[in-house]
Amino acid sequence: MSVSALVLGRRLMVTLLLVAPLSANAQGQTPQAFLEELYRPYRQKDFKGQPYWETSRYFAPDLAAEIDKDMAAASKRNEVPLLDGDPFIDAQDWEITDLTVASSVDGGSAKGAISFKNAGQPKTVTVFLVQTPKGWRIADIVSPNGSLRKLYKLP
Repeated sequence: MSVSALVLGRRLMVTLLLVAPLSANAQGQTPQAFLEELYRPYRQKDFKGQPYWETSRYFAPDLAAEIDKDMAAASKRNEVPLLDGDPFIDAQDWEITDLTVASSVDGGSAKGAISFKNAGQPKTVTVFLVQTPKGWRIADIVSPNGSLRKLYKLP
């Protein structure tokens, strides 16, 4: 075996060792950890919001597909999509304080209760999660303003 092949083999092994824990962690992540990771940045004063348009990263496949479809159609029409604001906090602007995240698991589904103050006003959203091959994903977010599934006319 040549020296260059040996070096390439070692680099490949190191890369695999570094990547494997990341993908295993995503799939083995608890609903609480998924929600904590999602909401933790909102505690930062200058946080601009999660990139929710990267739908497969956050949403269950059926909801992700509808969001993607709507965003593409709205873009073609040069209009605002149905989802006009940050779905995780149900707002277009925010100043989040007193954030708490709690979750409960029931088999392949889970429910998260997210409470916080936005600009001093108390707010609560409920996040419904499902287990997918890629890990926990959001099946719905329900707030006083409605539900993502209802917005997209999903059952």
